[in-house]
Amino acid sequence: MKSIKLFGMLAFAIFLTGCQSTYVTKSEAFPKMYNEQPASILVVPAINNTTAPESTDFITTTLAEPLSYHGFYVAPIELVQSIFQQEGILDGAQLANVDPSVFGEQFGVDAVLFVSINKWQTNYYVVSGNVEVALQYELFSTKTGEKLWFYNDSLVVDTSSNDNSGSVAGLLVNAIATAIKTATTDYVPIAKRVNFMALSSAPVGQYHQQHNKDQQTPSVNRFKAK
Repeated sequence: MKSIKLFGMLAFAIFLTGCQSTYVTKSEAFPKMYNEQPASILVVPAINNTTAPESTDFITTTLAEPLSYHGFYVAPIELVQSIFQQEGILDGAQLANVDPSVFGEQFGVDAVLFVSINKWQTNYYVVSGNVEVALQYELFSTKTGEKLWFYNDSLVVDTSSNDNSGSVAGLLVNAIATAIKTATTDYVPIAKRVNFMALSSAPVGQYHQQHNKDQQTPSVNRFKAK
C-alpha cells in the first residue's frame, strides 16, 4: 500500500513539474476572461482555409454542446447561421473586419467566437490512413473588442486497419479495410473532440460550478497558444 501511495505521489510530482515547464494557469493565460466574465457567446460561421467545404458545418454545429458544458449560454446556432445565410454570409472570413460591438448590439451577447479551420484532410497511404484536423479559436469581447481567449491545436485520428498478419493476403485485406474505414470516417465525433479539447483550456462560464474557482488550473501549452 505504501509503495502505491509513493508511486502516486511521484507521478503527481512529475505531472506538476511538466505543468510548470510547459503550461500556464488559466488566470495567467486569459486574465481578460476573468475581468469581463462573459456569459453569452455568439458563434459565427467557421473560417474555412481548407478545400473541404463540409468542414464548416461539422465545426460550427458541434460547438454548442462544449460551450454549454463549460458554462456559457450559446446563441441558438441554427438560428444564427440561418440569419447569416439570409444575408449571404457563409464563411466567417466575411465577418472578420466587423467590429465585435456590432454582434453585441444585434444579438445581445457578451462575446463572439471565430473558429478558423486550417487543416481538414483525409490521408491514405495504402496500408495506413488518418484524418488530420487543425483549428484556431478566437473569442472577442463585444464590449471592448479585445481578444479574451484564443487557442490553436491539431488532431490526427488513425483510420488504419488492425490486421497485422504480414502476409500478402493480409496486406491486401488491410489495404482494403483501411481505404473503407478512412473513406467512411464520421467527422462529427472528431469535430466534437477537438472543440472539447480547445474549450477545456478556457476559464469556465458563470453557469459552471467551477466558475471563478479555476484560476490556478493548468491551461494552455505555451507552444500551442499563439
